[in-house]
Amino acid sequence: MGKYYLDMEKYKQLARQAVAEGCVLLKNENNTLPVKKGETVSVFGRIQLNYYKSGTGSGGLVNTRYVTGILDALRQEKEIHVNEELAAVYEKWCEGHPFDKGKGWGQEPWSQEEMPLPDNVAKRAAQISDVALVIIGRTAGEDQDTKAEPGSYLLTEEEEAMIRTVSRHFTRTAVLLNVGNIIDMKWVETCKPSAVLYVWQGGMEGGSGVADVLTGRVNPCGRLSDTIARSIEDYPSSSCFGDQYRNFYTEDIYVGYRYFETTAKDKVLYPFGFGLSYTHFSMETLEFEEDSDSISLKIAVANEGEFPGRQVVQVYVNPPQGVLGKPLRSLASFAKTRVLMPGEKEELPFTIWKKELASYDDSGATGHKSCYVLEEGTYRFFAGEDVRSSALCGSFTQPELKVTQQLEEALAPVTPFFRLKPEAVCDKKTAEEADDSLELEMEKEAVPLRTISLVARIRENRPEAAACSGDKGITLGDVYDKKAELDEFLSQLTDEDLACIVRGEGMCSPKVTPGTAGAFGGVTDRLKEFGIPVGCCADGPSGIRMDCGTHAFSLPNGTCLACTFNEALVEALFEMEGLELRRNRVDLLLGPGMNIHRNPLNGRNFEYFSEDPYLTGKMAAAQLKGMGKAGTSGTIKHFAGNNQEFSRNLADSVISERALREIYLRGFEIAVKEGGAISIM
Repeated sequence: MGKYYLDMEKYKQLARQAVAEGCVLLKNENNTLPVKKGETVSVFGRIQLNYYKSGTGSGGLVNTRYVTGILDALRQEKEIHVNEELAAVYEKWCEGHPFDKGKGWGQEPWSQEEMPLPDNVAKRAAQISDVALVIIGRTAGEDQDTKAEPGSYLLTEEEEAMIRTVSRHFTRTAVLLNVGNIIDMKWVETCKPSAVLYVWQGGMEGGSGVADVLTGRVNPCGRLSDTIARSIEDYPSSSCFGDQYRNFYTEDIYVGYRYFETTAKDKVLYPFGFGLSYTHFSMETLEFEEDSDSISLKIAVANEGEFPGRQVVQVYVNPPQGVLGKPLRSLASFAKTRVLMPGEKEELPFTIWKKELASYDDSGATGHKSCYVLEEGTYRFFAGEDVRSSALCGSFTQPELKVTQQLEEALAPVTPFFRLKPEAVCDKKTAEEADDSLELEMEKEAVPLRTISLVARIRENRPEAAACSGDKGITLGDVYDKKAELDEFLSQLTDEDLACIVRGEGMCSPKVTPGTAGAFGGVTDRLKEFGIPVGCCADGPSGIRMDCGTHAFSLPNGTCLACTFNEALVEALFEMEGLELRRNRVDLLLGPGMNIHRNPLNGRNFEYFSEDPYLTGKMAAAQLKGMGKAGTSGTIKHFAGNNQEFSRNLADSVISERALREIYLRGFEIAVKEGGAISIM
């Protein structure tokens, strides 16, 4: 086969594996899962007939030849049985209550009407089957955020009643969450299902990947890419989210687990990185070594249970508080084992660069304004299977403050506001003991405001424009062949030429692949004469969207992929995506989406990866590397601070320079430096 041959079977298998490895098991009592050979499964919930393959909008509307839902996949299983009597009840009800697609772009409701479940139907199902699956579905997407209301972030009364009724009649009830982003989870305590599994939105192979986990062919090995708090009000961003005109990022760098693990552990239901398995693993730190620039770790993982499985090892740093204040945990590295058989062990090496542990001083508090610094003190490292249960594995002491990078002020806010900061530590000993035993209180400090003129800086550094020389007969091919310099070529172009290159042409341009998002480059006859080709870009993060109806492969959503914690798998999957781009003559994918999950209510979170910038950057870089192997690339988006959909073109995101650099831009930096990103939206 040729270098750029697209093997569709391999594509399907990789997508299916990604769905399975992204599933996160939150609860599993009474040996509810996996479903055993010969057992009969009763499936509840109307979403069994209306599987959500993705969210809505440009990041999700991929035309596909088929979508395998969870019920579809279960029906294909030869060694388990589906309660078809119950399935027929739902099929009949859905005939009179069809799927509501909404009217117009972004107007699909985020949930569908649920069938009221009579007690006798659940009782009958329990009599003729062994285990119950209750499927809850949610979508969300472009132009409309999720709301803290029933049928959106919260379950409806009908959904909760269904879970309670089924759980009353079945000793083994697993709730499957076919959603794009985390939702409220308080109902787990009140409805008491015996198992809960986030299955996310898995694209066209989603149901098959979920079935692999339900039957035990794949042991659950997904880990939460977000913290699930007890209530939406517990997220520090909630009080400053969703305003039409201005949102102050008062939580600053304390996003997600960086906030909860520092000051509000009791408000967490499921911590960042959490996920159960059908088996049991142990971890042991074998090596911890420090040199002048880095930390080297080696951790042994052993499968001590009865099922084959994979484990994710997460390494967190707890830096000294210093004068800047810092989260008590920040993800520094992660790795995933191969499939380990019972009794088998694997040793995982880690290298952590000290410069990546530095904090940005946007105030000058350390005496080094606009610098990344390693403050004096002890840097402790914790390794484990999630942020909460990680255990101390080593430390190093920074004898004195060290500047790791000298930068310059950029994009500091102009509007005054206050941000969170851990309360000043009373003495050095307390600061040194800032580990699991300590929970810091938060105070507020004024955010440093802009002290320079960006306009003046831009004007000072703007290169002088060369005079237009007119057509000298130099083509872009001549530059490629080194017969002419790029500056000579560009000097031939008029302002109108340059404007046409920059503006391009929008949706469904006839000059490129039909139905794609846009054309750029040589979009005029004159530009073509200079040998500038027309480039094509297409939505999006969940697969190639072509509005003309052309079929494409629908991928697992961003949250699902992040929960795999498997860079190699994501890279391999997106090499297939890159080959599919080539096949459709698309030069750039408008993705990956990589804005931070600042708040669970962002309607577009399904496109993005995580509340953590390091995990976000690594996942984006993996996608870019994969597409790069196929000679294509992606466009990282949405740059930057695009953390809500409501009024996204009007609302001002007011963010400190430190939060921008450490949280909201860090993923983009990793995508450029490690992933080789060539294009940013």
